[in-house]
Amino acid sequence: METNYETIVIGGGVVGSGIAYHLSERYKEGVLVLDKKYPMSGTSGSTQAWVWVHNKTPSWYAEFSMYSAELYPYLSKKIGDVEYKRTGGLSPFFNESDREKAQKLAESYRKIGIKIKVLSREEVLEKEPYMNPEVAGATYSSIDGNVNPFRLIDMYMRAAKRNGVRYSAYNKVTEIKKQDGTYLVVSDKGAFKCKNLILAGGTWSREIGDMIGVKIPVNQLRGQILVSEPLKPFLNFTISGLRQANNGEVLMGYSMEEAGFNRATTLDVIQETANMAVRYVPGLRKAKIVRAFSGIRAMPEDGFPILGKVPGHESLYVAATHSGVTLSPLIGTLITELITEGETSIPIERYSLSRFG
Repeated sequence: METNYETIVIGGGVVGSGIAYHLSERYKEGVLVLDKKYPMSGTSGSTQAWVWVHNKTPSWYAEFSMYSAELYPYLSKKIGDVEYKRTGGLSPFFNESDREKAQKLAESYRKIGIKIKVLSREEVLEKEPYMNPEVAGATYSSIDGNVNPFRLIDMYMRAAKRNGVRYSAYNKVTEIKKQDGTYLVVSDKGAFKCKNLILAGGTWSREIGDMIGVKIPVNQLRGQILVSEPLKPFLNFTISGLRQANNGEVLMGYSMEEAGFNRATTLDVIQETANMAVRYVPGLRKAKIVRAFSGIRAMPEDGFPILGKVPGHESLYVAATHSGVTLSPLIGTLITELITEGETSIPIERYSLSRFG
């Protein structure tokens, strides 16, 4: 295996593979992706995989997410079918007192060009007949949807490999050094040199950054998800908290727990998730739950993506975020622009690592 590359990406999840693919469109050789396990075995393979703009605040972050969601149809044409569905998204509320809050959200989004409708109870039930009739209303966005995360990463990898990108899996990075203007990346399977180094290690970003003296303030948040038996198609939209997959399974849950890297599932969260799902869609009470799983989110300390050049380190870049499924097309595009052109088509200064001081 070659040991000298133009660019090395540490992390082969949806963010790292998205970057590798977009880079491969600009130059055909010289990109290596290192992954401590195998892409899809971590966060990117244990997610609801929403492509979600709806309800993200503040509005500038929703705008950033919208730009990425808008890229999905074109991305699917380039890399192949990733089972992307722009279903539209519903975020229901059950107290009429929440309507004013929903209307303020819709107004703030209107200013940046994102159309959010605040629906009445009747309009919600017309769109989603199996929703709890006690619902008071919902906010609705047509741009929300979901994707098959396994197909997404697999298609990113296949397209990147066709363009000459090399992947090295089950290859944990153990040391990073800067030598003679290049980066030396030492791993379980050898040492590699590169000009550009991209840190896209997701939940392990803090540990990877420490290897080169860079503090990347990313923590772990566990999310637990329940999966039903396959059911006849009955949910029309991606609902905040649950969605129905192509095979009929309903995925439920969006818990957030501080549990480090512990991927266990727990009875209390399973019960809370089931109660939430039944409250939203009472008919799920009769559905059989066939499995539960958890994933560990990479969560920056202030909740927003960390993107761009690492201050004080030439040719060193970072891409660490939650919502990697939603954001990967845009992050891949912007990091590629930054490396190849020195600037991005959309400002990303507010996402710089420098904001943490």
